[in-house]
Amino acid sequence: MIDSAAIIRSRMKLVSGKHSSERKTAEGGCGVIGIIGTEPLQGRLIIRSCEQMHNRGNGKGGGVAAVGIFSEDRKDDYAIHIAYLDLSAQAELERDFILSKFDISHAERQESIDDHREVGLELKPPVVWRYFVRVRGDVLDEFSQKNGIKDRCASEDEFVYQNSFRINYTYYVSSAPARAFVLSHGRNLMVLKAVGYAEQVAHYYLLEDKKANVWIGHQRYPTRGKVWHPGGAHPFVGLNEALVHNGDFANYHAVTEYLRQRGMVPLFVTDTEVSVLLFDFYARVLGYPLEFLIEALAPTPEGDFERLAKQKQRIYRAIQTAHIHGSPDGPWFFIVVRTEPNTGMPQLIGITDVSMLRPQVFALQMGEKSYGAIASEKQAIDAFFEDLSAADPKVPPVADRYWNARGGSCTDGGAFIYTLKKSEKGLALDVRDKFGSEIIRTATKSTKVLDEDISVPHKYFEVGPKRLEVLSTVSCELDGDQKQVEEFPKSFDGGALLLNELPTAAHLMSDLRQGQIDNFSRGIEKILKDGGLEAWRIALDSLTLLRDRRWDPSNQRRANLLAAIDRAINRVLDSLPTPDKLDGKRVARLDSFCAWQHPMPEPHSSDCALVVDARGFLPEGKEAVSRILVEACRKEWKRLIVYRAHGDRFIGCGLGPKTDGVRIDVYGSSGDYLGSGMDGAHIYVHGDAQDQVGQILKSGMVVIFGNVGQTFLYGAKGGEAYVMGSAAGRPLINAVGHIRAVINGTCLDYCAESFMAGEQLGGGFVIINGLAFDERGGVIGLDMKYPGNNLFSLASGGACYLNDPYTTVTEAQLNGASFVPFKQADWNIILPYLAKNESLFGISIRNDLLTVDGVLKWPKEVFRKIVASVETQKLDWSSLPD
Repeated sequence: MIDSAAIIRSRMKLVSGKHSSERKTAEGGCGVIGIIGTEPLQGRLIIRSCEQMHNRGNGKGGGVAAVGIFSEDRKDDYAIHIAYLDLSAQAELERDFILSKFDISHAERQESIDDHREVGLELKPPVVWRYFVRVRGDVLDEFSQKNGIKDRCASEDEFVYQNSFRINYTYYVSSAPARAFVLSHGRNLMVLKAVGYAEQVAHYYLLEDKKANVWIGHQRYPTRGKVWHPGGAHPFVGLNEALVHNGDFANYHAVTEYLRQRGMVPLFVTDTEVSVLLFDFYARVLGYPLEFLIEALAPTPEGDFERLAKQKQRIYRAIQTAHIHGSPDGPWFFIVVRTEPNTGMPQLIGITDVSMLRPQVFALQMGEKSYGAIASEKQAIDAFFEDLSAADPKVPPVADRYWNARGGSCTDGGAFIYTLKKSEKGLALDVRDKFGSEIIRTATKSTKVLDEDISVPHKYFEVGPKRLEVLSTVSCELDGDQKQVEEFPKSFDGGALLLNELPTAAHLMSDLRQGQIDNFSRGIEKILKDGGLEAWRIALDSLTLLRDRRWDPSNQRRANLLAAIDRAINRVLDSLPTPDKLDGKRVARLDSFCAWQHPMPEPHSSDCALVVDARGFLPEGKEAVSRILVEACRKEWKRLIVYRAHGDRFIGCGLGPKTDGVRIDVYGSSGDYLGSGMDGAHIYVHGDAQDQVGQILKSGMVVIFGNVGQTFLYGAKGGEAYVMGSAAGRPLINAVGHIRAVINGTCLDYCAESFMAGEQLGGGFVIINGLAFDERGGVIGLDMKYPGNNLFSLASGGACYLNDPYTTVTEAQLNGASFVPFKQADWNIILPYLAKNESLFGISIRNDLLTVDGVLKWPKEVFRKIVASVETQKLDWSSLPD
């Protein structure tokens, strides 16, 4: 039984007369990353991931934390880390707060390099001393008796917490200048931070070869507090947990008052410190299980609340009533690392706020060795897995599964917990959502298998008048009650869209399915050897199709096959000549060296290709890949290929007006703002895309062979977009004009909010098909076609078409929009886009969209149309551009 009341009474005496200093606010936008593994992870892995998000930092604050880093004989000790800004304070601090309070089993100075400038740090980080301690018996007895805390373990935890508070108040808050502060004091937990970038901090303290089961890192600076001081950098600690945070609280003052009433005063004046104080209070003082703790931090919003079971509603209502004034309000995303109470096992937690205004990606890889990751950007996670694979070829360089969280959702709660547990074979990785449901490698189970015919990909796509004439005969309006579904045109099936065959792709796929990677590689080499000058194009087309489409991998692991395909793509493109070695292949390859050593070459004809190896380029700025592409367009290159992308931002931006005929293919991990502001160009992302893709798109096309992140097509004005998977929060908000988008998965929330895309029929629209792929490549329907709320909310024009034969989406999820009948005219409008969608992704109109439970349905039985409410739909659209 936790002595919550006694602990709170004790804390009220602790903070009596103490006040927080004034706070200052700065813009947020941090980069956060957490990694966990059943095998100990070297510090170099968190360094690489932090480096990938260097442009999310500004050198004003960075840090890392690790759990499971100390030896077995130290894991039960409190590891108190003191940052000494003034070494003359060490003797006094140790005398008053360490030696007189604790039994010390070991003390050591944290290693560091001699000169901080060697790693680019402008300010010298503090000297850090580490003390492995337990509270002295007589001291603990006196503290327990004085404060009425009967549980000895809880009393010892609280003593350590309060002792650190006193150190921080004495040597940081009350001292001018600050002389020392506590970095961390939990079991098997270490925090190191400074004024600088996270990777610089890790290099300075020589963490490259240190091993821990869990690491977290943070770039940039806290949105409040002393942003130029090491005490103001992330991570912050409660007791046995450390937290990093991207975002800002709108109710910071209210939360601090909530904490003060419970005996807590934040001393570093940051909303991140406040966050971890809340976490520790709910977990350790009140003893909440994680589900209730997360509910207190991120209360389930009304729409999802109504879909919870009645018993859970009663519990959640009580939690919200008690803690709503302490719930952080505003955009935030937390990553927490801790030793789990009772078991002491390492744990990594990601929690998303209910507004979902900060980027977040979760990833999982399960096998003999299992790993998980949480980050602001997918490309940082990919860097982690690439480094793992480089050290151990048995580990695929990509995760088995990536996903986004919907904060406060009734399905998973918007939070995921990675826990290391002991098993017969060592450690096992257990991953669960807020409600305790297990997360597995694949999101769905097999129900059917797609056609195994492999044909040429999207580059050959054309839909002729005859084809569309056949498709348009699929009527929505039945002429009479006796008309039978069997009269559906027999020629209407997915195979008709596959216009040209690529036998090389079929052969390569056969080798992959049998696990014959050597044969697969030899097949690629044979194509390159026997195919002449255009052999690279044949090989790339075949490999691209294998990567883009979903097909049955047989008994092979899809992540391994993707890795083999990606290696082959890189090998094919690496074989192409640089500008100084052109050999008639109508292609030139640029890397970060020759791009600046030679003038931009000019194409000999419109079908020449310029290939850019993204390694070595900066993610943004004058020396970024995006600038190379701009220069190439000025030289009238029409075919552009970027490979080995690693978070490169603004690809496809700044190309200028009227860029019709320009095509950009992107392989690897592209960065934010891809394709934003394009006017005519087509861009193909062969994998997942990140946030802010296609913003203010004017015309052209964006195709994504995977999922896409936050605010997809924000403010788009026109063009087309196709997403093979799902979109995260807020796709197509504030879109206008004639944007047309097809999302084959679903969206988390706020899809097409404030949509202003012209007339209900013939204006802009978004199609949500609500589909997923099973582990055998089969297309299946999602149980919830749209799980969130605010679908088409506050829209004033255009339409949303939802593939929802079981009417799983209700009026309550629309917030100001309305369902109206789906008619033949609607089918005629969306049909060409569904046909193109079929050619791009192999998602058959007949078999995957219109067949429900094995029965072919009429379009009006499958699709539902959503339009603006009566109050907003009668606006004047004449001022909008064509």
